[in-house]
Amino acid sequence: MGFGEWHGIWTIIILVLFLAIVLWSFFSRRAKKQFDEAANSIFEEEDASSVKDSDKPESKKDE
Repeated sequence: MGFGEWHGIWTIIILVLFLAIVLWSFFSRRAKKQFDEAANSIFEEEDASSVKDSDKPESKKDE
């Protein structure tokens, strides 16, 4: 087997793996739930990550 044949086989293997990942991401119910939670997590407010008014530096407009 030459380099070209190995290259073709490797390409087919990578294509099959890619298609398997794509199909898994679209048709897995558990993964869909996790993906939806991750997508909506940006909209959830957390007390630890939010900046409180007392933590903000004061403006220097009086100076």
